Amino acid sequence: MPARAAQRHFIEFRSRYALTYGHSYVIFGRLNQAGRMVNPEVAGLAPKSDDPNVYVLGHLAPVPATTGWTDGDLEDAYRSASWRVLLSEAEYRKVVASIRKLQASSPLWHASLYNCNAFVADIAKSMGYKTPGTWLRPQQFITNLREMNGG
Repeated sequence: MPARAAQRHFIEFRSRYALTYGHSYVIFGRLNQAGRMVNPEVAGLAPKSDDPNVYVLGHLAPVPATTGWTDGDLEDAYRSASWRVLLSEAEYRKVVASIRKLQASSPLWHASLYNCNAFVADIAKSMGYKTPGTWLRPQQFITNLREMNGG
């Protein structure tokens, strides 16, 4: 089997613009023959509520979190940085298991203590990657993550 065919799975570390300082998250899934995503999944950490008051409160105390897709995650116009890593099926299954475990154990978001960058950093660390500080803006965090790991 050609090496290229063996790497039909991926994880993409991304950041996007938002009304505040941005958001970091991962997209993962399978690629078609043209290299386009097929039914991608998203994992990230953000306040569960769209209420701006909950977001503000999350800078003072932990608030309930969501660990999936948020508005704008799949829209290329909002992407500010990205790093795609191709994976074998075995590598992909291991990463997805790590993501699912992290999603199940991340019920709270806090801007300083455990934010979207920290969530993404935990995914990257589970893959053996070095990670930058989590207090960076998401665009800088993803750019530094890519550069630290030769991407």
